[in-house]
Amino acid sequence: MNEKKKAAAIAAVIDYIKTEEEAIMRQAAEVPAEPVAVAAPLTGLWGISGRQELMQMRNMMQLKAFHGIK
Repeated sequence: MNEKKKAAAIAAVIDYIKTEEEAIMRQAAEVPAEPVAVAAPLTGLWGISGRQELMQMRNMMQLKAFHGIK
């Protein structure tokens, strides 16, 4: 009985692996002929730097770093 369970488990694993490999092969076959163009970022490093500085300033204001001791 134990040998039958082992054989069934091994067969199930092999079947699962075969199914996964077939799915990967189908996906590889469906690759589009034309590559998709990637859009360039709309903002440069200066824009990113400016937004980061604004976020840091807001964070300091929220932490009351500029409010002093009352």
